[in-house]
Amino acid sequence: MNILVFGHTGQVATELAAAGDAGFDQVDTITCLNRDLVNLEDPDACAEAIRERKPDAVINAAAYTAVDRAEEEEDQARVINGEAPGAMARACAGLGIPFVQISTDYVFAGTGTDPWAPGDATAPLGAYGRTKLAGEQAIAEAGGAHAILRTSWVFSAHGNNFVKTMLRLGESRDQLTVVSDQVGGPTPARAIAEACLTIADQLIRDPGKSGIYHFSGAPDVSWAGFAREIFGLADITCEVVDIPTSDYPTPAARPLNSRMECSATEATFGIPRPDWRAATAEVVQRVRG
Repeated sequence: MNILVFGHTGQVATELAAAGDAGFDQVDTITCLNRDLVNLEDPDACAEAIRERKPDAVINAAAYTAVDRAEEEEDQARVINGEAPGAMARACAGLGIPFVQISTDYVFAGTGTDPWAPGDATAPLGAYGRTKLAGEQAIAEAGGAHAILRTSWVFSAHGNNFVKTMLRLGESRDQLTVVSDQVGGPTPARAIAEACLTIADQLIRDPGKSGIYHFSGAPDVSWAGFAREIFGLADITCEVVDIPTSDYPTPAARPLNSRMECSATEATFGIPRPDWRAATAEVVQRVRG
């Protein structure tokens, strides 16, 4: 299986490249396209890159992810998160190959306490969620074999993420205030990458598995609880003080409830929710050497 990946330096794209180097089952080659090779602000160029290379499947691990800045740059975010994935999906449909898109819990309103199921009504709170939802809709309309994998709270040993931020701040401070009323499932980027490859492989053999799926780490936890676990694993003495979201205002509203119902992903593809605690321990070890 020859996989074409949009994205190069992001957390999931980096793990996809590593999976290729490690000889992931069923994968012959993984080609990751960086911005020098294809510009996501040019949807036609994205489609042409697929038609030129004719891979067995395509994974889009690239996105406009600056949640707060998207409030001022929604047009740009919509091209990258909405129009480009739509163009990719249409190119894949034309070639008869599957397309896997990574999406987000931000397509939901974040209300209540029940986990969000793939079929639940969407109601994004901000520009980032709206543009990601536009991408989902364009992919479905393309009509080809596809999987939209919604995930949340991505972390790894590289890039910018909550685990690395907590390790950096915890080393230099005695106390940190962390939001405690936002709850979700931290998700290791490596697990997302492996899930995308498994899904792509199965879609090649069974396009009927197309649809929207959820994938997040278990168990669900608050940001404050996540921070405490990070400090415990790293043996860092830093007190975590719980605060409400209202005490930490941001340009873009954050969903309070990012819990995700992931049973369909396991039932359809055999992919269980990853244990974020074990993955965090590995990331802490890698970051701290």
